[in-house]
Amino acid sequence: MQENFWKKIAKRKTASKQGRPFFCLAPMSDVTDAPFRKIIAKHSKNGPDVFWTEFVSADGLVSKEGRKKLLPILKYSRSEKPIIAQIFGSKPENIEKACQMIAKLGFDGIDLNMGCPDKKIERQGAGSALIKNYKLAREIIRSAIKGIELSGEKIPVSVKTRIGYNKIEYKEWLSEIIKEDISALTIHLRTRKEMSKVPAHWEIAKEIVDFIRSKNKNLILIGNGDVKSKKEGIELSKKSGFDGIMVGRGIFGNPWFFSEKTKISVKQKLKVLLEHTKLFEKLMKGNKNFAVMKKHFKAYVNGFDGARELRVELMNTNNFKEVKKVINKFLYKNNP
Repeated sequence: MQENFWKKIAKRKTASKQGRPFFCLAPMSDVTDAPFRKIIAKHSKNGPDVFWTEFVSADGLVSKEGRKKLLPILKYSRSEKPIIAQIFGSKPENIEKACQMIAKLGFDGIDLNMGCPDKKIERQGAGSALIKNYKLAREIIRSAIKGIELSGEKIPVSVKTRIGYNKIEYKEWLSEIIKEDISALTIHLRTRKEMSKVPAHWEIAKEIVDFIRSKNKNLILIGNGDVKSKKEGIELSKKSGFDGIMVGRGIFGNPWFFSEKTKISVKQKLKVLLEHTKLFEKLMKGNKNFAVMKKHFKAYVNGFDGARELRVELMNTNNFKEVKKVINKFLYKNNP
């Protein structure tokens, strides 16, 4: 049961793409939400092979008020399948209940976040804090599996983590979590301390893959960190042996990432930004502040004449109508 989904994904890509890796969309809070995922699904015709949701609090999901606020984050469309729901938490009983609930929503798997360096998450004993608590991490995995079993569904459990806390020390940590019945493991090739401030350690990726394979040859392994293009992801996979590649910041402001388009006109970018904004307002109104959309403005609007001035104007908008007015004015004046 645990390995079926990921084995199918890996085998399908290997058979159809001459050994190429499969590609996953990374879970990024307030970035890879439902509107952006729909935009990516529309404009990246060749991927990703697997979508991830933003992470959601297990503790929140099992409370009445929290559930009302968080369930909209777990909404997805048919175009985003297959899709994995990611959760975080440090209370095994809540992980179990949350997984029982999520398993009934039609997801293709549940991923446990054991790598987020956010201090608020760590203070709860979750995310990267679990790298220092092997016993609890393993208990959480078992609780997730139990929750899915209780739901009556058959979907796999996976883990996303880092290569250490204060320093690179992946051997003991990864040896512990792969003792549990996880079907896939995503490894962000940085420590918690490094955050995203240093280049990902792809130089030791093969060493890590070989180490895990020596203990569990059937586990599906996914590499994550600083992948700037699909071509680069394919090369990194060949050198390291990762079955899949997860893309995070590389897709920010670039929903064409998986289509491998290199020439996107300014007009195209701004039209998609408008489409994205309209979708955000439609799907997220009442659930997320419009200010969340502004980090996307920074990502879309750069590298062309007048970008700085346009960004300043967009940062002062409060809804889709105002964004449309600003962009249409720019397009009329500049005709890029």
